[in-house]
Amino acid sequence: MSLLFWAVNATIKTLIRVCCRVHDEALQHVPHRGPLIVIANHVSFLETPLLYTHLLPRPMTAFSKAELWDKAWSRFLFDLWGAIPVRRGEADLSAMRAGLERLQAGYIVALAPEGTRSRNGRLQRAHPGVVSIALRSGAPILPLAHWGGEKLVANLRRLRRTDFYIALGEPFTVDAPAPVTRAVRQHIVDEMMYRIAALLPPEYRGYYADLAQATTTYLRFDCAD
Repeated sequence: MSLLFWAVNATIKTLIRVCCRVHDEALQHVPHRGPLIVIANHVSFLETPLLYTHLLPRPMTAFSKAELWDKAWSRFLFDLWGAIPVRRGEADLSAMRAGLERLQAGYIVALAPEGTRSRNGRLQRAHPGVVSIALRSGAPILPLAHWGGEKLVANLRRLRRTDFYIALGEPFTVDAPAPVTRAVRQHIVDEMMYRIAALLPPEYRGYYADLAQATTTYLRFDCAD
C-alpha cells in the first residue's frame, strides 16, 4: 500500500478521534485473517471512514452506492479504499462478482443490509440482497452494531465530542436448501438483522425492536474463530 494510502487514512483517523470518543474495544475480536462478511446498521456518513481506518491493516472493502463516484472527493476516497460500487435498484452482478473475489482473497467485505441510511439511528427493514453473497461465498458473517454517530453534526455545532459505540455479535454462516425463494431470502435477512438489533440499545432497534420474534432457522453458529 502506498504512502498516500497510509497518510490519508492516518489523517482521517486522527480527525475522527478529535471529534469522537470511539469506544472500539470490541474491534479487537475481529478475526485477523480469512474471508469475513461484516453486516452493520447504516446511520451516517461517519461509520464508513471510522470502521475502515480502525480496522487497518486488515484488508477490507465495502459495497457503496455508485452515486458516490459522481463527486471527485468521494471518488478519490472510495477508489483509495477499494470500495465496490453498487447500482441500487437492480441486481448488480458485477458488484456481486467483485465481492466474491475479495472474499476469496481473504478480505473483510462490509455490507449494510438496510441499503439506505437511517437518519434517526433506528433500524429499518433490510433488503434481501446480502443473502446472495452470504450463500454463494459460505463466508462467516459477523454482526456489528454502532450507535451515537447520528449525533455528530449536532455535537459539532455545540463544539462537543461524540461518543461512538461499537458492539460485535457471534459470527455465523447461512444455510438454506434450494430453491431459495424471495420470501426465504427476506426471512434470512430478517434473522441476520435481529442479530444486530440484539446488540443495540432498545431505542435503536426500530423495525426489529421485538427480539421475541427473532429466529435462527437458517443461521449456523459453529464458525471457527
